[in-house]
Amino acid sequence: MSTTVVSIGLSAAIVAVESEQPVVLVVAHDGTDDALPFGPFDPAHHRTLESGLRKWVGEQTRFDLGYTEQLYTFGDKGRHLPSSGLQKEAKASRVVSVGYLALTRRVKEAPETQWRGWYHYFPWEDWRDAKPAMIDSVILPALKKFVKDAPNAETAEARRERVNVCFGEGWDEERVLERYELLYEAGLVEEFYRDSGKSGTGLGTAMLFDHRRILATAIARLRGKLKYRPVVFELMAPDFTLLELQRAVEALAGLRLHKQNFRRLVAEQGLVEGTGKFSVPARGRPAELFRFRRGVLRERPAPGLRLGSRRGKSS
Repeated sequence: MSTTVVSIGLSAAIVAVESEQPVVLVVAHDGTDDALPFGPFDPAHHRTLESGLRKWVGEQTRFDLGYTEQLYTFGDKGRHLPSSGLQKEAKASRVVSVGYLALTRRVKEAPETQWRGWYHYFPWEDWRDAKPAMIDSVILPALKKFVKDAPNAETAEARRERVNVCFGEGWDEERVLERYELLYEAGLVEEFYRDSGKSGTGLGTAMLFDHRRILATAIARLRGKLKYRPVVFELMAPDFTLLELQRAVEALAGLRLHKQNFRRLVAEQGLVEGTGKFSVPARGRPAELFRFRRGVLRERPAPGLRLGSRRGKSS
């Protein structure tokens, strides 16, 4: 009787905001697709899952993690190819991966690492300038065919409902993972062809194993947390202007926000306080510098930026 060996992998989506772009730290593995920092959990040497993650990240990227939270456990069969380093011990192996989200304001690189904009992997998620053209020109026609090709009426209706929820009117920026999984099933991303052995190309930049799915989970989690936790300040310099804060939130949400409504929201939530200092821009008028007011964490249970007013004039 064959025995399946279950191993635990640890993966980290390390996110920063650089020049108004959300970026994620990726590592190169023998010329393969981009990968999140990852490695196996060693129960003999790692006291906890998170300590194992920090060790792997430190070795691969020379990066000390700051704010970190566990995302999700990914255990789908076939997540890793048999030749991966996580499966050397046995031919019959099942890899269960624990994904983490980490935030940093320090963008630095180490050998074989690179900061890449997360919209390289999910170009349909950036609505800051306009609705991405690929949605109407490529995605929706392909998804209509996906619905039409359903094996029966019940499946067609379920697919149609998913398309409407993910890409219909009323864009929900938090449905990043649902959109990616729908595109995967419809054969619109590279990983579908790699995993199925079929020929074809897909949208966005592929990632190793199911790391793009893990990154989609991280983006969705972060976009959701913006609304009820002040996590954006983990990505900001200690002192910042309100415009810099707005641009960081917009970069993460993939949406433009109305300038006055945003500032009113920040003031009502009591999230920042003035420093009495001003920025010295290369051109234009100096702007007041603010800092995160940590007292807000004691004053209310869910201080955050509820993004009620979305696209509008932002300057």
